[in-house]
Amino acid sequence: MIDVDTSNMCSHLQKKLFEEDGIYHPLWLVIQDDPELTTVVRSRQLHIYRNGKKVLVLAGKAAPKIIREDKLCEMI
Repeated sequence: MIDVDTSNMCSHLQKKLFEEDGIYHPLWLVIQDDPELTTVVRSRQLHIYRNGKKVLVLAGKAAPKIIREDKLCEMI
């Protein structure tokens, strides 16, 4: 299970990610089950890495930023 420091995360993003009806909640469930994925909160956004390479940045109000093609990005 991945622990995320939510103290520096946008409240809109927290709702989208952690609440069951949030649009990013299915992504969060996949992140929890995939040992290749790690996350870091920076600038109130969630940066998602696969094997140390950034693949996706999720923000509360802005559109997600796809950094590199990944099966995770296909879910958004």
